[in-house]
Amino acid sequence: MTQPTDIRRVPGRRPRLLDLYCCQGGAGKGYDDAGFDVTGVDKDPQPRYPYRFVQADAIAYVLEHGAEFDFIHASPPCQHDTACQRIQGNSHPDLIAPTRTALETTGRPWVMENVGGAVPKLREPVMLCGPMFGVETYRHRFFETGGGFTLTQPEHPAHTVPQAKMGRPVPPGHYGQFVGNFSGVPLARRVMGVPWMNRDGIRECIPPAYAEHIGRAALAQLAPTWEVAA
Repeated sequence: MTQPTDIRRVPGRRPRLLDLYCCQGGAGKGYDDAGFDVTGVDKDPQPRYPYRFVQADAIAYVLEHGAEFDFIHASPPCQHDTACQRIQGNSHPDLIAPTRTALETTGRPWVMENVGGAVPKLREPVMLCGPMFGVETYRHRFFETGGGFTLTQPEHPAHTVPQAKMGRPVPPGHYGQFVGNFSGVPLARRVMGVPWMNRDGIRECIPPAYAEHIGRAALAQLAPTWEVAA
C-alpha cells in the first residue's frame, strides 16, 4: 500500500491533478480551467493531450505515484457498460473496481467517472448533464467520490430541447449526441468546448465544464489542507 506524504505548497501555487485514463483531455482541460496543474496518464499515445502526459498503465501509475498528487480524477474505459457494445456482443475489461481499489491506497481525494450503465457499480454517484453548465448536449456522466472529497448533486434541468438521432446530422434547434461514428465534428468541438479533439476523443470525453465544476468544488473543500489559494 502506498503511504501518502504530506504535501505543503507555497500559497497561490496550483495544486497537482492526476488525470487517469486521460484520452484527449476533456477532463484535464476542465481541471486546468479550475486552477490545477494537470498531468495525464493513458496506456495509449495521446498526441492531442494538451498537458503533461505519461504513457503508462493507469492503475500501475497511481499505485506508484498517486500520493504525489493533490487530487486524482479517473475515467476508466466505459465500453464495458455502454448499451451499443453489449448489443454488438463486444467484450471489454471492467476496470471500475480495480481503479477504486488503487485510488483508495493513495490517501488522496479522488473522483471516478463513468456512464449510466455503470451506475450499479458506483457508490452514491452524482450525475452531471450538459444543460447544468450551459453545454448544449445531454451527456449524462456519473461521478463517484472518495478520499474525503464529496460532491453535491446539482439540480437537473428538464430536457426541453429535442435531441438528434444517434449518428444523424444535428438539425437546427436540436442537441447532438456526439457518440459513436457521429456526424458534425466541428459542431461537436464547439458545443463541447474541445476544439483540439478529433472524433475519437470527442465521443469518449466529458465536457471540460463538468471537470471545471468538480475542480472548483475540490478547491473550495480542500485548498486549506493544500495550502494553496482557492
